[in-house]
Amino acid sequence: MDHEGIATMFKALGDPTRLRIYTFLADCPYPVAVEDGGDVRPVDGPTVGEICCHVLGSPQSSPNISFHLKELRNAGLITTEKRGKHVVCGVDNAAQETLRGFFLNLRKDAPDCC
Repeated sequence: MDHEGIATMFKALGDPTRLRIYTFLADCPYPVAVEDGGDVRPVDGPTVGEICCHVLGSPQSSPNISFHLKELRNAGLITTEKRGKHVVCGVDNAAQETLRGFFLNLRKDAPDCC
C-alpha cells in the first residue's frame, strides 16, 4: 500500500475512540453484530452493542459509535456486512497485514543517514 493509504489508516486510528474500537475488534476471534435499533443479540460473537458497552459503558448502540465504525471502514481497517437486522463487523485482515508489513519494513527501508 502506498503512503497515502497508510496515512489514512493512521489518521483513523489517531482518534482514541476509534483506536479502542479497532483494538477490541482485533482481539475478537470472530466478527461482531448489533440490531438496527441498538438491541443486543449475539449472532457470531460479541455484538456492536458490546462494542458500545466496551467503549462507552452502555450496551445501547450510539450514533457516535456508528460514525467511528464508518470512519474505520472508510480507512479500510474494518469490514462490515449487513446480515438481517445486524451489521457484522470485523478487522480487515489485509489492512492488518499492511500495517504489520509497514512497521516491519521501516528499518529495512531506512537510508544510511547516521
